[in-house]
Amino acid sequence: MNYCGRFAPSPTGALHRGSLVAALASWLDARAHAGRWLVRIEDIDPAREQPGAAASQIGALAKLGLIPDEPPILQSTRTVLYAKALGELERKALIYPCSCSRTQIDAAARGLGLAPNVYPGSCRAGPCGPPPWAWRVRVQATPIGFEDRACGWFTQNLQEAVGDFVVRRADGLWSYQLAVVVDDAAQGVSDVVRGTDLLDNTARQIHLQRLLGLPTPRYLHLPLVRTAAGEKLSKQTGATPLDLRRPLLELQVAWQHLGFAPLRAQSVARFLEQALAQWRRRWAAARAEADTIASSEPVPDRAGTARPGGAS
Repeated sequence: MNYCGRFAPSPTGALHRGSLVAALASWLDARAHAGRWLVRIEDIDPAREQPGAAASQIGALAKLGLIPDEPPILQSTRTVLYAKALGELERKALIYPCSCSRTQIDAAARGLGLAPNVYPGSCRAGPCGPPPWAWRVRVQATPIGFEDRACGWFTQNLQEAVGDFVVRRADGLWSYQLAVVVDDAAQGVSDVVRGTDLLDNTARQIHLQRLLGLPTPRYLHLPLVRTAAGEKLSKQTGATPLDLRRPLLELQVAWQHLGFAPLRAQSVARFLEQALAQWRRRWAAARAEADTIASSEPVPDRAGTARPGGAS
């Protein structure tokens, strides 16, 4: 598979140090594998978006030397693809309409002794109330597992951890889970590099990939940048925009967060050159070794029986 990576920010504000870590890591991983690197703006939730943020983010990446190989795309222009995927799931009877509010879901989950926010399947036999309805995809009790390049083997039982999850909201907006799966497949993304906050989203995405007959990328989840209080650094937790007057300093901070020693570089171009050499030694070589092992050992198929590594 030809390597293709991507960075996919939401246009909720200017890039900050947390988002730069993801951008830098995904860029380095793509370049270390002689692959393509794309930028996708996840603008499918207008209420959270900030005017001009997308252009600001793309401009910031350019000042940091992180140039995508194709013009950035906007998810807001791709609704036809999402509708097609939703239609396929509906034709296969894999989704159903749901009228439940969050309050109703929490009350039903508590009554059944489920963890908070786990959907208990209240509308599986038909919506319990009038429209507008959300659309939920059916999940199974069979655990879904995958090998993360940084975190190792991760498995999740979606029925116990999440329940049937939303793929289109009651207000008509597309869910992140559906959009990201459709776009990764449409753009030929082979490798996803992102923060560990999305690690437990991955099983949902693999579930949708399987239902839609789409390939599953390789995943690399990296440590988050956190506030002094231990929260994920974000706009909501007081993240400040990157200081683009000092792009080299910002890149150094992100690089050290990724677990590397400071680089003695006097320019952005020289920094990226040195960082790429070190990233290639740590991550590209490790992945090549893991792929070699995986292709020579039996691995379990979805039913739990062994099959040769590399078989589809």
